[in-house]
Amino acid sequence: MSLTGTPFLYTTIVLAVVALILPLVLWSRVRGPKPLRAAARLVMLLFAQGTAVTLIFVLVNNQNNLYDNWADLLGTGNHVQQAQDLGRDGTGGIAVKRLPKVKQNFTSASGPAMGQAGGVRVTQLKGRVSGVNAEVYVWLPPQYNDPAYRNKKFPVVELLPGYPGSAKAWFGSMKTHEQLLPLMKSGQVAPFILVAPRTNLLAGVDTGCANIPGQVNADTWLSIDVPKMVTDNFRAQPAPQGWAVAGYSAGAHCAVKLAVAHPDRYRAAVSLSGYNDPIGERNSLAAQNPALRNENNPYLLLKKAAAPPRIALYVSGESGDGYQAGVALESIAKAPTTVHVVFLPRSAGGHNMALWKPQVDAVFRWLTLQMGQNHAKGQDRSLNGSPGSLTGNAAGATGTTPRSPSNAGSTRAELASGTASRAGAARKP
Repeated sequence: MSLTGTPFLYTTIVLAVVALILPLVLWSRVRGPKPLRAAARLVMLLFAQGTAVTLIFVLVNNQNNLYDNWADLLGTGNHVQQAQDLGRDGTGGIAVKRLPKVKQNFTSASGPAMGQAGGVRVTQLKGRVSGVNAEVYVWLPPQYNDPAYRNKKFPVVELLPGYPGSAKAWFGSMKTHEQLLPLMKSGQVAPFILVAPRTNLLAGVDTGCANIPGQVNADTWLSIDVPKMVTDNFRAQPAPQGWAVAGYSAGAHCAVKLAVAHPDRYRAAVSLSGYNDPIGERNSLAAQNPALRNENNPYLLLKKAAAPPRIALYVSGESGDGYQAGVALESIAKAPTTVHVVFLPRSAGGHNMALWKPQVDAVFRWLTLQMGQNHAKGQDRSLNGSPGSLTGNAAGATGTTPRSPSNAGSTRAELASGTASRAGAARKP
């Protein structure tokens, strides 16, 4: 029985109801010696508590797409077949563009909301370079099968969940495809292909989207194997101009890191409540030692870059949860790198889907403009913080960027980790 399926949900509801009724009906009817009666009543109480906890967990898991299946929950899943040392560029010397095309078999994805807005497809991808074997979800925009667009190639956005988190989350909990469908039809947002690859590749740990020889090549999986599969099977625009990556929480860290590390593969990145230092996720493999932390910290990568990469970064967050990380990146960015920081007040929500889901509209309007999809309606006012800007009402917040964000009193380590002084968050534009 599927962990996220309707049958399991209904089963837990029935068991919870039965567990509640049993003590009411049998409490005074239990017969036998006193110790036996006490034991029977204790079992009924434990059964009631256990089913109640299980039901709450199932509801929370279904709402937030934390664990996709039993293997993820129990920590028995492993999607890494091999993890060779692939070198600094993550290719292992393989000429990726010369690899023959591989036709993937796609089926309709199951789960809440996966059948909406035209439906989400899923395929099992064996990464030829990374050694990862995992599922990838794909949603096609309404224009894709329109005869008028039969010769058009479409821009792509990779969507990364947090940790723990399911690749389905952007469709299930965030309902991204449902939100974007009318915007794409009306031309307010460009017709992006949405791609959500599995990021939970090893049991019980966050890969930190890093390449770690002998353990996992998550960076290569996300930035080489998945894009190669998409361009092999769909009319997708080539990298980097036609590609962006977006994530929330741990996925937000990965999104910015991938774009900063690979400006030849991505033009833009979106970070919702992310962080710079991998140690922001205590279970991150990329935080195992100082060298790995530095190699996977986008602040340090951007600071040490030989030349500023031509990328655009969108970073939103509350004070102490993403905002300072964006301010740190903004403080060192030099043209052609651009960093757009959106401050969200505490009243906007917390570190959860209720904060991230309402930002989908603003994020994809920004991506439309930053990636040169000029046929979409609208004017790019997203970088000047003017009233009515594209980030204006994300999650009910003011969504503006302080004109003079402050890092007063912050050490270099705090800037690198995104834990800089909160003085900047207190400022108003």
